[in-house]
Amino acid sequence: MYQRLIMSFIALLIVFVAGCNSTQLSSSTAVDSSVAVTPQQSITRVVALSSLTADIIYQLDSTKLVGISGSRLFKNDSRFQDISRVSEGRIPPNLEKIVALKPDLVVGAAGFAEQTTQKLKELGIPVFLTTVDSWESLNETTKSLAQLIGADPQPLLNRYQTFLANKPNQSPSTLVLVSRQPILTPNKSSWAGDLLNQFQVNNLAAQMQGKSSFGGYITLSPEKILEANPDVLLVVDTEPGVADFFKSQSFWKQLNAAKNNRVYTFDYYGLVNPGSIDAIEKTCDQLRQALAETV
Repeated sequence: MYQRLIMSFIALLIVFVAGCNSTQLSSSTAVDSSVAVTPQQSITRVVALSSLTADIIYQLDSTKLVGISGSRLFKNDSRFQDISRVSEGRIPPNLEKIVALKPDLVVGAAGFAEQTTQKLKELGIPVFLTTVDSWESLNETTKSLAQLIGADPQPLLNRYQTFLANKPNQSPSTLVLVSRQPILTPNKSSWAGDLLNQFQVNNLAAQMQGKSSFGGYITLSPEKILEANPDVLLVVDTEPGVADFFKSQSFWKQLNAAKNNRVYTFDYYGLVNPGSIDAIEKTCDQLRQALAETV
C-alpha cells in the first residue's frame, strides 16, 4: 500500500513538471491565454500560481506581487512572508482567494490548475501561462513577464548568466535517476536534460526515446543502467530513502560511478522542476562542483 502511494506521488510530481515544463508550441516559451505580451505599466497587482513565476515577478518588481502559491521553497523565505497564499501544497489554487486580491494579472504554468485559470478568464481576469523546459525558455519567460509588468529584465538575465560561469572542462558520462519505481531519467527534451546540456554534460539518455507517458523522461531498467555504466550518477531526492534504495540493488556496485564514489544527491527543485531562481542557482553550483571532481 505504501509503495503504491509513493509511486502515485512520484507520478504526480513528474506529471506536474511535464505540465509546467512541456513546450506546446515549438517556438514559444509562453502560452498566451488572455494577455498580449505588450508593456503594461498599469499592472500593479499580480498573483503567481507557480513558485518560479512568483520568484521572477518578485525579482522584477516586488511591489506588484500580491499573491503566491504555497510552495515549500518560500516557507522560510522572509521575502514572501507577508504575501497572501492562494494555495498550499498540491491543493489547487483557491479561486475565491485569487479574486479577492483583485489582480490585474494572474501568471501560472501551462497544464497546471487549468480549471482555475479557465474560471479566471471567464471572470475577465487576465491570465498568462508560461512554459519553462529549457534555459532559453527561462530567459524568454523572464523577458515576457518583464514586458507585461513594465520592468527591466536585464539585471535578472545577467544574474542567470553567472550561474553558468566557470563550467568544468570535463564531460563525464552521466545519468540522472529521478525515481525508483519506475526508474525515470530525463532526455534532452526536459528542463533537467537541457540544464545538463548547458554544462556540456554527456547525458547518456539525451537522445533516448521510450514509451514513458512523462514528457521529456524515459523509463530505465536496471539492465539498461548497467549497460550504460555512467561515470557519474545524479540521484534526485524525490522520496525518502531513494539513494539508499539504489545502493541496495545488486547492480549498483558494478557501476563505475558507485565504484569511484561519484554518486551525488540532488533536490527535486532546481534539477527536475526549476522551482525558483535560488533553486536553479544552487543546482548549478552543485553541478559545477560534482563535475569538477576527479577520480
